[in-house]
Parts: sequence; structure tokens; C-alpha cells
Amino acid sequence: MGETVKVIELVGNSTDSWEDAAQNALNNADETLENISGLEIESRTADVENGQIERYKTTVHVAFALQDR
Repeated sequence: MGETVKVIELVGNSTDSWEDAAQNALNNADETLENISGLEIESRTADVENGQIERYKTTVHVAFALQDR
């Protein structure tokens, strides 16, 4: 029987970089999900104040295998 993979969308945040925001999203997902097999960057955005980036946001799709019952 083939493996079934579920994909969820998360938004990670960071004051340092888009890469750090993606890693933060993955770190949080890894705390509650098992069998994470991949991550796709969907988009990168930022909050701006006074002409400066204040917070980086990265939307990611996280894929993980569902457990057989």
C-alpha cells in the first residue's frame, strides 16, 4: 500500500531573515508532527515600519507522512 502525505500551511516569523522565519515554522511543526519529509517556500513577506523591515514572514508548506492504523 502506498504512503499518504499530508501538507499543511504555516507562517513563520523572525526579526532576522526570511530563512530564519522558515526555520522557526519548521521548528514549531517538528514539536508536534512526526515524519516530516519536506518543506516548500510558498511566499515571503515583511512588516515595515519607518522604512525598515521589522518582521520577516515566510509562508511554508510542510509535508509529512500519515501514520498507518
